[in-house]
Parts: sequence; structure tokens; C-alpha cells
Amino acid sequence: MLNRIVLIGRLTKDPELRYTPNGVAKASFTLAVDRPFKNLQGEKETDFINIVVWQKQAENVANYLSKGKLAAVDGRLQIRSYEGQDGQRRWITEVVADTVRFLSPKDSGESSSMDLISAEIESDDDLPF
Repeated sequence: MLNRIVLIGRLTKDPELRYTPNGVAKASFTLAVDRPFKNLQGEKETDFINIVVWQKQAENVANYLSKGKLAAVDGRLQIRSYEGQDGQRRWITEVVADTVRFLSPKDSGESSSMDLISAEIESDDDLPF
């Protein structure tokens, strides 16, 4: 079985960095990804996909990515649910990133090369769940 997603898009806002009670970093952000086709009105449509990143990679994302930056995400789809205060079941769909590559040029005008910083999770054992 395979659960793999590869996305390239722009951040809709700055990443949000938090820490679990055990001190594990978790960053979340939304990636705007254009669909590869136009709708019946001839307009491009965009999907807004929630991304979650853990550990050192989460800290790197929070430090180096910001709203509007281009990023590539390689990860897996996760669907989870919880019960809301009103007793209704709520579903959350998100991508848990294994790798995030920063594709926007560096902010410092020193170089026009692409910033390909990435921090990869070494194994699934590093994940806090």
C-alpha cells in the first residue's frame, strides 16, 4: 500500500510553530496549489491544503518560510476526527510532511540561486505518534 503526496505551492500565511508538552516542535501552514487545468469559465482554480511538519524540520519551516514563499512538500495524507463541543464528529484532512524544500530565492540579494534547504525526518521512529 502506498500513501504518498507531492505538492508544490505557495504559503497562504506564515507557518505556526508550537511545541507538544514533551517539547516536540510542530509547525502547520496552508499551501495554495494551483490545479493543472482551467474550469468551464476558463479560470484556474486553487486548492488550499493543510500541512503539518514535525521536529527540527518544523523549526526550519518556521524560521525560513513565510507567506507567499514557494515550497515543495513530500509527505502522506492523514485524515483524523474528533468530537466537537456540540457533540458532532469533525474530520480533519492534512498532509504530514516528510520533506519540505524551500524553492523561493533567498531574501538576501547575494545570490539568485534557489534556496534548497531541507531537513528530512530520518525514520518513522522520529514521529511523535
